[in-house]
Amino acid sequence: MRLHLKIWRQKNASDKGQFVDYDVDNVNPDMSFLEMLDVLNIRLVHEGHSPVEFDHDCREGICGSCSLMINGNAHGPDQGTATCQLYMRRFQEGQTIVIEPWRARAFPVIKDLCVDRRPLDRIIAAGGFISVNTGNAPDGNDILIGKAQVEDAMDSAACIGCGACVAACKNASAMLFTSAKIAHLTKLPQGQPERTRRVINMVKQMDAEGFGNCTNTGSCEAACPKEISLDNIALMNRELTKAGFKR
Repeated sequence: MRLHLKIWRQKNASDKGQFVDYDVDNVNPDMSFLEMLDVLNIRLVHEGHSPVEFDHDCREGICGSCSLMINGNAHGPDQGTATCQLYMRRFQEGQTIVIEPWRARAFPVIKDLCVDRRPLDRIIAAGGFISVNTGNAPDGNDILIGKAQVEDAMDSAACIGCGACVAACKNASAMLFTSAKIAHLTKLPQGQPERTRRVINMVKQMDAEGFGNCTNTGSCEAACPKEISLDNIALMNRELTKAGFKR
């Protein structure tokens, strides 16, 4: 396959940045999207040019590092997949592919396609934890939890923190991410001691980072590679209201 790429190139956070055109030949349809970028970068290095910077790690849809906007879609045209799980057979011969970084005020560009997503880490640090006693690991059957309850919590815990929900939202809202982290602990008995403090602190940190609010367009759920449900946002809003009364 031969493809035409329009890739956002930006030297650093203060650089204005611009799209640069590249033609890539001999693309194997079975390549992943990141492998195609690897091929481009190998050529650029051989030609004496700077390679395109992009984030990646596991390349198995687990870590959430592969944060790319592809033709205006977070992680590309396929639903329920991260960029690293997108294969070049999804594109057509001679197609133009526009590749950008996440676009959000809270995610400043570091270089090229890499953005600073530490605000998500700070939201988790604000309350996404539980208190446990030190010592040996407790017996797995000490706290019995129903199967439906566990599966509900795990559906929320599936969030990989990639930030696609922020990039897809017209308000650059992080409410799907934040609510998923709040919900999966709220739904389990281990998360009850910090329940009130958790939702207040995490929402407060989310607002302090400069993320927008939710207007229920559903674009976040549609872009999420783990298909996290909007129900988590409703739960978070209820938890925040109840926490306000308790305070």
